[in-house]
Amino acid sequence: MQGPRPVVLSGPSGAGKSTLLKKLFKDYENVFGFSVSHTTRQPRPGEVNGKDYHFVTREEMQKEIDAGEFIEHAEFSGNMYGTSKGAVQAVQAQNQICVLDIDIQGVKNIKKTELNPIYISVQPPSIEILEKRLRDRKTETEESLHKRLTAARVDLELSKEPGLFDLVIINDDLEKAYSELKEVLLEEIKKTEESRKS
Repeated sequence: MQGPRPVVLSGPSGAGKSTLLKKLFKDYENVFGFSVSHTTRQPRPGEVNGKDYHFVTREEMQKEIDAGEFIEHAEFSGNMYGTSKGAVQAVQAQNQICVLDIDIQGVKNIKKTELNPIYISVQPPSIEILEKRLRDRKTETEESLHKRLTAARVDLELSKEPGLFDLVIINDDLEKAYSELKEVLLEEIKKTEESRKS
């Protein structure tokens, strides 16, 4: 894999990953790129194929997984999700730092590859605060909320494994969390910006 080191961002839904990434992408325009994940779920209103996700059938995805085209994949709520090698290479080919937003299972799978990313976990201050954030979104049914909170508890427990992450950010103050994120990425950002100039 050529280009800057990718960044793996993990943490439960509602921990604030998207908010942190939006700030990063805004402050460092064109330095970061998202690897577009594949999923077998239906698009939500407003989601664009190839931008938000590559929306594919289960058969298509399984065929590519079997062919070794995926870095990681997982099943959640009856749908398959995954990151293809091609999606990461597409970002690196643009000389951008590839950002992968994946769950803890995916993190463990990537540890078995030669990707060599920077591993970052974004966590809520507590499960109670996480629940409030998810409820405030008003996008979840009681059942899906319950599933997400159960997954979050497992996620937070598993993320305590020593050496799994290079950095754990407790997102109780957005500005503080953001400066921690920037600090750990600064070296790769500088390298990327310099290689652009040459």
